[in-house]
Amino acid sequence: MAVGRVRAATLVAPGRYEIREYPLPDPEPGAVLVKMALSGICGTDKHTYQGYTTQYAGSAAPKTIPFPIIQGHENVGTIAAIGGSGTYTDAEGVPLRAGDRVVIGANVVCGQCYYCRHDFPYYFCERMVDYGNNMSAADPPHLFGGWSQYLYVVPGSFLVRVPDALPTEVAVLTEVMAVTVGLDRAKQFSAVPNEPFLFDDTVVVLGVGPLGMCFLMKARILGAGTIVAIDLSPYRLAMAARLGADHTLDAGTTTLADRLAFIREMTRGRGADVVVECAGVPQVIPEALDLLRTGGMLVEAGNFSDLGDVAINPHRHLCSKNVRILGVGGEEVAGYGPSMRQLLRYMQQYPVREFVSHRCRLDDVDAAVKQSIASDSMKVVIDPWA
Repeated sequence: MAVGRVRAATLVAPGRYEIREYPLPDPEPGAVLVKMALSGICGTDKHTYQGYTTQYAGSAAPKTIPFPIIQGHENVGTIAAIGGSGTYTDAEGVPLRAGDRVVIGANVVCGQCYYCRHDFPYYFCERMVDYGNNMSAADPPHLFGGWSQYLYVVPGSFLVRVPDALPTEVAVLTEVMAVTVGLDRAKQFSAVPNEPFLFDDTVVVLGVGPLGMCFLMKARILGAGTIVAIDLSPYRLAMAARLGADHTLDAGTTTLADRLAFIREMTRGRGADVVVECAGVPQVIPEALDLLRTGGMLVEAGNFSDLGDVAINPHRHLCSKNVRILGVGGEEVAGYGPSMRQLLRYMQQYPVREFVSHRCRLDDVDAAVKQSIASDSMKVVIDPWA
């Protein structure tokens, strides 16, 4: 690599990567340059690679992927330089300096729109931009995703310092774990009598890739009773059992009728109190609703990209069952620090150090994304310096 040049895996169109070199920038005032350590491959990255390029559809500001992009929004690295005065404070008020290990918040909000001014979560913002998703690599200084040797953190972003004892291969899970704030929000509903998510509630997690695994852990930490994991991958189901799932159901060897009968028998005919959808395909939504008890809650966290429509029966699935549906458009800023501290706390109880199943080079990015789709992987990460 030439002096002052940065290598990055650049998605120039769905299914087509190029390894490109970009200038190494000096950060402007309020910006930070981060030397990347690891960047995770998310389900959203897979969907973009496959050609599903619409995000936030139905919100105030739907987005279309502006190719070319450098993907990667699950990022951990080391501060290389701080622009302007050289001072920067993380999202929890901790002063940062060059050499500190940090997790980079995945999103940048405007701070001025109705939703920002009324303290809604970031994904309500009307002018939000996302690292690794809707910031084009065609625009200087180009380095807006983690599948690069350096990441340019624009003014208005947030960073969170990584605890010294937390391994980098666990810190890279922070953004994923922060999305489980959806269960914290579900827990708030229990302030109303008989509303889930209550202590000892039965929880079904549909899809136990990395996001589903984090929801499974969070459900156990927050006091779930019986937890059932459903997936097509025996490999992932075995990991789910190690993480505390009481039962696992292979969707490849069981029918919907089988799974519905199992959940109803286990709950004396009622159905699950809470279903968390993390499979990321629209086709599972009717099943998720079928598995719920009357008055149960669906936490929908998996369908971040627009993969199309699915038919439901408004009478049977919604009205008669009196269900609650909680959409989770992403994580929240305040969830990053607690996620890292709890991952550190529970490293002794849960095999979180095994979540990263594959570490891949920039040059192998196409194979890495395909590996992340395979059933024998958990979290696949890009190591830009390997």
